[in-house]
Amino acid sequence: MKKWILFLVCSVFVLGTFGYSAAAGYAGSESCFKCHPDQFNDWKVSGHPYKIQKAEIAKTWMLPLPKGYSWDDISYVIGGAHKKARYMDKKGYIITMTGPNKDVPGKNQYNLETGTWGDYHPGEKNKKYDCGKCHTTGYKKEGHQDGLEGITGTWAAPGIHCEACHGPASDHVATGDKSKIKVDKSAALCGQCHVRGDATKVPAGGGFIKHHETYPEILAGVKKNFECVTCHNPHKRAKFSIKKECGECHTKQAEAYGMYKGKKMHDVGIKCIDCHMPMATKSATAASKTQGDIRTHLFKINVDPKASMFYKEPKLDKDGKQVMDKDGKPAMAEFAKGFVTLDFVCLNCHKNKDMKWAAKMAKGIHKK
Repeated sequence: MKKWILFLVCSVFVLGTFGYSAAAGYAGSESCFKCHPDQFNDWKVSGHPYKIQKAEIAKTWMLPLPKGYSWDDISYVIGGAHKKARYMDKKGYIITMTGPNKDVPGKNQYNLETGTWGDYHPGEKNKKYDCGKCHTTGYKKEGHQDGLEGITGTWAAPGIHCEACHGPASDHVATGDKSKIKVDKSAALCGQCHVRGDATKVPAGGGFIKHHETYPEILAGVKKNFECVTCHNPHKRAKFSIKKECGECHTKQAEAYGMYKGKKMHDVGIKCIDCHMPMATKSATAASKTQGDIRTHLFKINVDPKASMFYKEPKLDKDGKQVMDKDGKPAMAEFAKGFVTLDFVCLNCHKNKDMKWAAKMAKGIHKK
């Protein structure tokens, strides 16, 4: 009887930690709750735990399925918390064909903010899931999780758990010894995942910065010496994580901004981030050609109406060789410069104006 009770307790523990597998040194996020309940609760409703999850858990999240599929056809769901959801078949491959006969390319990414279906690598055959390094905890590139051939690598737990940032915590949990847990407040720690390739370049595409490029944005901009935790509580969802307002450091600008009281810019609720952190990044959907769904961290505004925010250069493979496109021509990669331009900054609100008008109005804006 005691063994049966122990089995039930262990089963509940495993399910409660979003499917933690037995891995040396990993204690599971639930073990952090006793001593760190506030941080645990903040983390639980952030996007981090939901980067990937087994279908048996994800099907309780009120997510729709791609046309032609039932939950019996799904092994894992990628995302599904705030922006978008993608789906993996029973072999671990990302679903790229949909429809009653599964012969329609695309309509395989569900966009939560708009309730629409988008195309992600439409029609690509045997699209492998190789994002585990930044979507899971305790990732190893060898093997195939759950024996699924479409998954590259294995992990201790799906999603970003406490131990993804703090390291395996079994010894810390057992002893309470603070030296047995990692506390790294550097931007480089966040930059292990909030980056795409070369951290010295800000990847872009389709006229927007690509999603989760925060670390290269910081390095390319005027805040390159900042740590992410200076402004953010890393345990909270990004939208609610701000712990330091702009005016606490930029006192002169904040005082100047106070002069707007009683004027239109202040009355309509314009804040520092609306101009210095516009929605120049796209994760899932875009409201217009200059309004994505994530704020940039470039901060600096180029008031030249002729300035271009993006540039292209030859696309290279991991060995540094030129990549060719399907027509045999040199492929080009798009990147963002270390500033934002006035179309992103001004024209999303002032839709009936142009860049020349924006440049004129932007000069000395803090003193007006």
